[in-house]
Amino acid sequence: MNAIQRYFGIDGTNTTIKTEILAGFTTFLTMVYIIFVNPSMLAETGMDKGAVFVATCLASAIGCFLMGMIARLPVALAPGMGLNAFFTFSVVLGMGKSWQVALGAVFVSGLLFVLISAFKLREWVINSIPYTLKQGIVAGIGAFLAFIALKNAGIIVANPATFVSMGKITDFAPAMAILSFFLIVVFVQRKISAAVMLSILIVTVISLMTGHAQYQGLVSAPPSIAPTFMQLDIAGALDVGMVSVIFAFLFVVLFDTSGTLIGVTKKAGLMKDDGNIPNLGKALFADSVAAVAGSLLGTSSVTSYVESTAGVAAGGRTGLTAIVVGALFLLALFFAPLAGMIPAYATSGAIFYVSVLMLFTLREVDWEDLTEASPVAVVLLLTPLTFSIADGIALGFITYTIGKLVSGRHGEISVAVWVLTVILLAKFIFLS
Repeated sequence: MNAIQRYFGIDGTNTTIKTEILAGFTTFLTMVYIIFVNPSMLAETGMDKGAVFVATCLASAIGCFLMGMIARLPVALAPGMGLNAFFTFSVVLGMGKSWQVALGAVFVSGLLFVLISAFKLREWVINSIPYTLKQGIVAGIGAFLAFIALKNAGIIVANPATFVSMGKITDFAPAMAILSFFLIVVFVQRKISAAVMLSILIVTVISLMTGHAQYQGLVSAPPSIAPTFMQLDIAGALDVGMVSVIFAFLFVVLFDTSGTLIGVTKKAGLMKDDGNIPNLGKALFADSVAAVAGSLLGTSSVTSYVESTAGVAAGGRTGLTAIVVGALFLLALFFAPLAGMIPAYATSGAIFYVSVLMLFTLREVDWEDLTEASPVAVVLLLTPLTFSIADGIALGFITYTIGKLVSGRHGEISVAVWVLTVILLAKFIFLS
């Protein structure tokens, strides 16, 4: 016990081993929904659902262990919401790429993330991107997730005349998705830490009782990971047409990780007075290595989870919290039958809830300044309407640069934004 306290610095952070363990349980309960949602979403690409379940648990555990042991921060990791949607609906179903090529793109973006973290290019990139675009990207991904959730639940359906229209929301699947969302709202407002997981389980139980889902058991040996393990196609991912995809994976993970680390360490009181994050380089290294490991195992990009703030609120202050979360992900491997019988509409409410949280960033946008507001609106609207995170981000950058330029405010455009805008314009002109 003394060795654990010394390694994680528990005595100097106003916490105890017991508190850290409880904090780990709290964080895990708030993010365990990913082991149900991620396999369901990636299965739409043709990937084996059982193998993705195992890959999700293992990749999450690896990420948590790396973060806890190396960076010693109370930050948990798992395949990112939004990134799995981009993987499935933009790259595979939208662009027609195989899931093996998509995994290759995750691998390459992870390696690039390792490099820009090692050479401290991350700070230059992050500081060069306008704050308004960062907020717009988060909100745009949120809108994209909302669209996916509504589509999967049958709340919105295809219409040859209007493209989309409302489905019959009194049907079982849409009704259960709506119930799932409102259950989460109630549980969150009542500060129940396992709100999302409880919602999914309640809807699943209702489905079982009404014959809309089939009972498959609760505990078993983990499924085989062979169908996805080391199945990535790196050569296919290096095709010139995949450049924007790799960039999108890298870009989203970059900002998602940075924003999460800032939020969690600030809430935990670990951020230094000058705004610096302790062990930032190590945290970024852990995050990027976890993304690479996830691609080898067979899942979309692994990233830091903002749900880690729940564990921090419960008293978590050190890497031991993340270690506990990782151990619980390994334990979850034996609950594959439970994950397998959860219907897609049971997770739609959770996806919509995550989208609501991501839309909160819109309150920080300066809506009085059109050069700031218009790129946000472009990302927000065109990400779901083009069904592509990459295209939404690209169009947002182009709108920002043109807006500043024609307004005589070219001095506000950073070198990084100029470079990215030129690259993205060339992509649309020559590769579309």
